[in-house]
Amino acid sequence: MVKKTCHIKKGDRVKVITGKEKGKIGNVLKVMLERDKLIVESLNMVKRHTKGGGRTRQSGVVEKEAPIHLSNVMLMCNKCIKPMRIKKRVLEDGRKVRVCGQCDEIIDA
Repeated sequence: MVKKTCHIKKGDRVKVITGKEKGKIGNVLKVMLERDKLIVESLNMVKRHTKGGGRTRQSGVVEKEAPIHLSNVMLMCNKCIKPMRIKKRVLEDGRKVRVCGQCDEIIDA
């Protein structure tokens, strides 16, 4: 079985480029590679009606983040503060790092 990889990781800042949340920026909370989706903090909010679970869970309407497809977001560069494409580079010590395609700033610390 081939292991899937992704250019976006948990904790990255991303900008939504299409859809109802177009132009908004948020941090990635979770990446779901098997579905090619990710969850962005406080973006793509949906309401879910929940049933009470006895003493532990309250019934009512709960707002939570819904997944967004990977193709609908772009990674934000910290230096040039723009959405960017990613290049991969191998450093002298053998580590692979992500690099901004515009300003050549290393993203991975």
